[in-house]
Amino acid sequence: HQSCKQCLSSSLKHSDSPGENRKYTILLSGNILESKKILKEAMKNEFTETSEGNGDHPSYLMSIFTELHIISGESEEPYIEHEYRPLKSKRRKRSRSGCSVDLKDIFKLFPDQKPNRTVLMKGVSGIGKSFAVRKFILDWAEERENQDFDFVFSFAFRMLNLFRGKKSFLEFLSEFHPALPNLQHLVGFDKTRILVILDGFDESRLQLDFHKSNKITSISERTSVENLLVNLIKGNILPNANIWITSRPAAANQIPAKYVNMVTEIRGFNDAQKAEYFRKRLSPDLSLAERVISHIQSSQTLDMMCQIPIFCWISVILFKDVFRGGGDTETPKTLTEMMAHFLFVQTKRQSRKFEKSETSKEKLLRSHRDFLLKLGKLAFVQLQKNNLIFYEDDLKECGIDVEEASVYSGFCNTVLRKEEVFFQKKVFFFVHLTIQEFFAALYIYECLATNDIGDLVSFLDLKEENSLLDLLKKTVDKVLEKKNGHLDFFLRFLLGLMVESNKRVLNGLLTPLDPKEDTDKKILTYLKSIRRKTLSPDSCINIFQTMVEMRDHKVKDEIQEYLRRSDRSETELTPLHCSALAFMLLVSKDELDELNLKSYKTSQEGRRRLIPAVRSSKKAVLAECKVTTDWIEHLTFDLKFSSSAVRDLDLSNNDLTDSGVKLLCDGLENPNCRLEILRLSGCLVTETGCQYLVAALKLNPSHLTELDLSYNHPGEFGTKQLCELKDDPDFKLSKLNLDHGGTHRMKPGFKKYSCKLTLDPKTTPKTLHLSEENRRVTWDRNDKRSSPRHNGGPDYQQVLCGQELTGRCYWEVEAAGSFSIGVIRRDASVRQETEVRMGTNKTSYCLVSADDGFYTLHDNNRVDLPARQTSHVGIYVDQTAGSLSFYRVSSDNLIHLHTYQISPSEPLCAAVGLKLQASVLFLNEELLK
Repeated sequence: HQSCKQCLSSSLKHSDSPGENRKYTILLSGNILESKKILKEAMKNEFTETSEGNGDHPSYLMSIFTELHIISGESEEPYIEHEYRPLKSKRRKRSRSGCSVDLKDIFKLFPDQKPNRTVLMKGVSGIGKSFAVRKFILDWAEERENQDFDFVFSFAFRMLNLFRGKKSFLEFLSEFHPALPNLQHLVGFDKTRILVILDGFDESRLQLDFHKSNKITSISERTSVENLLVNLIKGNILPNANIWITSRPAAANQIPAKYVNMVTEIRGFNDAQKAEYFRKRLSPDLSLAERVISHIQSSQTLDMMCQIPIFCWISVILFKDVFRGGGDTETPKTLTEMMAHFLFVQTKRQSRKFEKSETSKEKLLRSHRDFLLKLGKLAFVQLQKNNLIFYEDDLKECGIDVEEASVYSGFCNTVLRKEEVFFQKKVFFFVHLTIQEFFAALYIYECLATNDIGDLVSFLDLKEENSLLDLLKKTVDKVLEKKNGHLDFFLRFLLGLMVESNKRVLNGLLTPLDPKEDTDKKILTYLKSIRRKTLSPDSCINIFQTMVEMRDHKVKDEIQEYLRRSDRSETELTPLHCSALAFMLLVSKDELDELNLKSYKTSQEGRRRLIPAVRSSKKAVLAECKVTTDWIEHLTFDLKFSSSAVRDLDLSNNDLTDSGVKLLCDGLENPNCRLEILRLSGCLVTETGCQYLVAALKLNPSHLTELDLSYNHPGEFGTKQLCELKDDPDFKLSKLNLDHGGTHRMKPGFKKYSCKLTLDPKTTPKTLHLSEENRRVTWDRNDKRSSPRHNGGPDYQQVLCGQELTGRCYWEVEAAGSFSIGVIRRDASVRQETEVRMGTNKTSYCLVSADDGFYTLHDNNRVDLPARQTSHVGIYVDQTAGSLSFYRVSSDNLIHLHTYQISPSEPLCAAVGLKLQASVLFLNEELLK
């Protein structure tokens, strides 16, 4: 042990005389051991008892602590302003990424592991980071665990924010831990094993500059608190100490990665831990516990939120009152209604504490209305600044006197917590971020209802007077524009409060809206009408969730019914349906084996809105989906999450170009990306794109095993680099496809697969006329011998092309009159059975444009097409994938008509069928649209 006499005598050399050294070391070790003992006693006094939300009812920490799921790994997940979005996917299989680690082991070394000087622990608000810190310190102080450390010092950023002027590290220790003796005279202190905990980095209001700091190396040297913290994290002072930083994900990336040796993340409760928590907190009433567990499991949103321990506490407080309140209390059905009930329960509790006489709900809330709305203003003002920690000056700006807050001490301890810190200063914070967002929504609702829009002018950049509905629309637009989800819950709560049933429990607090205006119905209609392509797919999901919060379950019910069907291919989905479907897939506890965007009957916008569901799927197929740069940015974002399930990504036949590949590689190179198979066939990738891929794989070499770059133009150098990577044993890449490459593949759309087809004179009936180098066939209307009305001949003729279709082929035809265009299996065609019409047997497929309609035909099975008839048709065959697709060619794009699945091994050739007075022309490549 580092503080024992033997260790200290070997590490301290303050004299050349062994005798003097020995005598000096024995004296020092006694001082250090005494200091340790004093610190441990102080820590036990501080951390033995704690509280979750009800600060006036502390409990023994060990009796309420439930083990948390902590994973380790070099996590570099993307910045998300509203951190609860990732919870949708993190609730699934937790063992998929990272290694589980016990709290007591986060600084222990395992075989082949480098020392972890600095550990960064991430986790969303309320997930249990500070509880983990308290548990770790108490285990050290009570000598159950963590005895590798001589000293454990904890600094909370909410307190560090209050420091002014210059101080040394030793002076900081004395102020935070006044029970300790003067450490400045404790020689050898800096040689002991020290752990410094910096708790709540996201709560910092300090400006930490890791690039322009002034270097200090002595723990006795005075400097600003900002500079001291930077030098501590960099390792300039106490280089042998361990540093443990906790932070919400949004702020964690502000610490340069080179100063962090290990990242851990608290994932919160799994289902078993949730159940354990409720049974423990509601004991001995286990029937109530089971009722609460059942209710939470019945709501996807509530079940997801209860991964967060503090939200479980909120649920316990609420449902205790609801389920024990008698038959007149309705069980909350939305998150808005739940928060409204929670607010009322806490207000009622506050009233009882001070023995107030109001028994009516309305009278009770009306008596506290002024204070509650002031809290709402505080919540809104600080939410805009992304502040979760407030000080006395912040309260005063919102009209809250500190003395007034002290009268509401019981309420504040369960909604707005207060902590006494240095110099008789106070720190305030809402018990949970969602409570802050709910109070902000309460305040803005009241501002809108009373037309007191002073605090909305800057928020919405108002230039003129607006109606209530217009203000709500502007608020919706403002929140949805925030791509990272900041204010998501605020919007849900605000619009949820527009619905009478959600706010019924708050009568007396909120001003009612004029029911004749139908504001709730009108804003709901507005939500359904939003079609802006600039909105991120996640923002579109928030639209759906907001509709559910407003108790509009129509889309949700339709998607649940859709998921129950065995045959979904003919069910058309609107973009809003797709957002709902993406949400359902994300919150499902089971991973989807394959997500194929083309399998859903929807628009291009609908497919874009399904992108978030990619991270819940093992295989994602986006081939031929007209993937844009915007889509790639969302895909890249998803690949960076360790919770992402996707292992096989198919982006074939999309014109990504090298710029798209570069964007994709931003995700591929991230250590969290576990992609094993990547298909970029026919994506306009050149040598430059190959270089991006090589660079990404060098940064993340351990996962990708298969890369398909066929039908691209990698060039000689790109091919060389990729092949070297494949042959390098340090890389997992074992299968590389560079077939069918060349400059002719660098054409947009299906043009890169265009093939030159000519009609075979040997298969052409005498009644048909070939011209234009055998690319046009005509049934001559002036040749009376060819008319079936004159000679009783057939009313249909067909001719085959001379080339066999291999690999991927695309061609277009322009036609006049009644015609058929398609493919015939080669071994059937050589017999020149022209009397057997295309589509009437198992060996042929065709598209028919005739007097009786527009349809496809195979084995005499007709599929009528809703599209209008056309004279310009495109046909795409992919022999490898086994697909044949027909398209209507318009002036600016291809409109998909129908796709057949064909046998990949079938030898095929193109064919044309005509009726009298018809002609078909196979277009040259330069004439393709």
